[in-house]
Order: sequence, then structure tokens, then C-alpha cells
Amino acid sequence: MSTFRRRGRIDRSRLARTSRTEDQWAQDLGDDIDFEVEQLHEKPRPRSKGIYLLPNAFTTAALFSGFFAIVNAMNDQFQIAAIAIFASLVLDGMDGRIARMTNTQSAFGEQYDSLADMVSFGVAPALVAYEWALKDLGKWGWLAAFTYCAGAALRLARFNVNTAVVDKKFFQGLPSPAAGSLMAGFIWLADDNKIPVRDTAIPWITFFIAVYAGLTMVSNARFYSGKALDVRYRVPFGVMVLMILTFVLISSNPPLTLFGLFVVYSISGYVIWAWEHLSGRSFS
Repeated sequence: MSTFRRRGRIDRSRLARTSRTEDQWAQDLGDDIDFEVEQLHEKPRPRSKGIYLLPNAFTTAALFSGFFAIVNAMNDQFQIAAIAIFASLVLDGMDGRIARMTNTQSAFGEQYDSLADMVSFGVAPALVAYEWALKDLGKWGWLAAFTYCAGAALRLARFNVNTAVVDKKFFQGLPSPAAGSLMAGFIWLADDNKIPVRDTAIPWITFFIAVYAGLTMVSNARFYSGKALDVRYRVPFGVMVLMILTFVLISSNPPLTLFGLFVVYSISGYVIWAWEHLSGRSFS
């Protein structure tokens, strides 16, 4: 009578849950049975395709806010238009972070985000400012609006081609969301305080802000990006206190605080440039 040796398999995960060794398993099961230990790997569950739409959903919402700002400017609702641009700023800051958190970055998402930024922070602020005050300056008004719009387009195009070569800590030129918020902040501040738009000073101040923002977007001045601050692991205590104070100030007087913050940020690049040239050291 022939003797057959049976070969069995033991899941290694079963061994890990007990203190028994492989030899003890074989002794208890019988010497005439030849067992081999095999590690079984569970297949990872496939990711839902819907998660790839999440960052694009925020980009679409930011695009809608920019379009909504243009529509309200055409209906002389300038305060709502300015607030819509700030809503685009918040949504634009979320889509990229959500894409990195969910590991759903894609070339399509990058291009879609740039096109949405062109509408929300390029076309929308220029048209809102033109309908609000710049049209009273005649050809100088639409030239200022076009200077801003062209500066935003050039800024976004340069950002797309220089993503892999620039310092992640700094933006080259004023970011278009900050430029759009600077324009919207001034319009919101003036409209909230009922400053008469027909006053001669207001259109020319708007003209200066539009030209300044447009040229600063295509300048080589460096503006802090905030990407060096990794909030996933640790946030300095001083930064937390500063964020709390900022929220308190914004809630107390949103148009004044937001406009003031973006004025400071819009000149910070030139302050860094002057400091580097005067001290001979690189700001980092």
C-alpha cells in the first residue's frame, strides 16, 4: 500500500496571532503531514472613481463664483460681486489641498484650475472694477482693466511652465487670487462705507490699483506662498495665535480687514526685494 504525503498551507497571519511556532504547528498536526507556511496578501480595495471628481467640484464652484461676480456687476450689485470673488479665493485654496490629501492630482485638474483662475481672478475683477468705476475714465478705464486682465493671463501661463523650477516657498510675481482679492477688497470697502463712486478720486484710485496689480503679477518680485508650513503634522503656537487674531479682525470688519491684509501682502514682495538688495542676503 502506497503512502502519500499530504501538503497543507497555513496562513502566516494565523501564526502571528498566536505564540506557537511553525514546528509546534507541524508537531500537533502530525509528522506525516508536510506543511508549508504561505503569507497571504489581501488585494487592496479599488478606489471609488467619484473621489477623483472631488477636487474638480471645488474648482467648478470657484469658477461659478467668478461668473456670479460678473453677473452681479452687470446688475449693479457690486458688494455681492466682491464677496463672490472672495468666495472664489476660499474655494480655489481648497481644491489643490484636497487633491493632495486624496492623492488625486492630475494634469487635467491643473489645467482646469488655471482656466477657472483666469475667470475668477482675471476676467471677473477686471470687469467688476470697470463696471463699478473705471468706465467713468473712458479709454483709460478699459486700458487699466485690460492691463490687469492681461497681467493675470501672463501670470498664470508663467506659473504653469515654471512649476518645477521655482522655489516652492515663494511665488514669482503677485498670485492672481491675491490680486483679485485686492481689487475686490477695495470695491467692497468703498461700497460698504457708501463712498460716492462718482467722486473723481475713486476711479483714479481704482485705476492705480488695477495697473499696480496687473504689473505686479508679471514682476519678478517674490511673495511668500505659505507652502513651507505643513499643517498636517505641527503648527507653531505663534502661527495659531496669529490665525485666531486674524479671524477676530475679519469678523469685526470684513471689508476693511481683508483689504488691509491684501494691501500688506501685495507690497511684501517689494519689501523682500529691497531687503535682499540692501543687505546682500537672500530672504528665506
